[in-house]
Amino acid sequence: MSNPDKPQHGVSTSVVATRWWWVRHAPVRDDGGNIYGQKDIACDTSDREVFEAVAKILPRNAVWYASNLKRTHQTADAIWAAGFPKPAAMPHEAAFAEQHLGQWQGMNRAAFLASQPVGSYWFADIAEPAPGGESFMDLYNRVCGAIDRINVAQAGNDVIAVAHGGTIKAAVGLALGGQPEKGLAFDIDNCSVTRLDHLAGASHSSWRLPMVNQQPWIADARHAAMHQPAGPEVVPTIADPGWFRNGPPANLAPSPGCPGECLGYPDLRRQGLGAKGRLKPHFQADPF
Repeated sequence: MSNPDKPQHGVSTSVVATRWWWVRHAPVRDDGGNIYGQKDIACDTSDREVFEAVAKILPRNAVWYASNLKRTHQTADAIWAAGFPKPAAMPHEAAFAEQHLGQWQGMNRAAFLASQPVGSYWFADIAEPAPGGESFMDLYNRVCGAIDRINVAQAGNDVIAVAHGGTIKAAVGLALGGQPEKGLAFDIDNCSVTRLDHLAGASHSSWRLPMVNQQPWIADARHAAMHQPAGPEVVPTIADPGWFRNGPPANLAPSPGCPGECLGYPDLRRQGLGAKGRLKPHFQADPF
């Protein structure tokens, strides 16, 4: 877990570090299993302990931003309600909105993704726009422009940005040296925290990636329902003797070093449940 007070080893005192703390919005439940993109729909912020855990790792005295979509505002509200001091302001940055998926919005997500090539990380090639919408490169370019602007305006500060999966993947791609396609390879789960540090010197700037997709609540199986992409989900339950009665889902592979009875993602042993934990998993093939 990233420590906001940890010294930046190898960083010159002449370098200005601006630390970005990206938080993906809470899960969307009312999408009907459909692609929603920039549709302005609500999210589920009912699990207070998840937001208490997120609040504990975010820096105080940070500058806050959110996208212009209400699910990011609701997520920020939930973090503040969990005990994080509410900032004086949180500008709504339209450039941080999710990719506009045009005519794909409203289509069944599982059916759409099943039509894509095996190994695809996103809805289409990064340069291919959705009909009536944007390409991932359109999203990437507007996110990068806003980050560059805020890096100047908030140089040396902590910046908390509540945004979306595609937005945060774009920011990761920027931090990887301007490789948007590499950013798409990362999972960005609901309510997760990703920290990216921008280091600016007199004639050069670079990025560090202290953590990606951090989920400080995940060791507690009671909150497993928050660890999934948006869409139809299986609500996890403990002590359910019927899970895997008919065998694991076809799209699930064993975690390395984990016996068959603790098949799952993430590895149940690492969550402290052990092979007999009997966590009913929250499987979902949709990686977005």
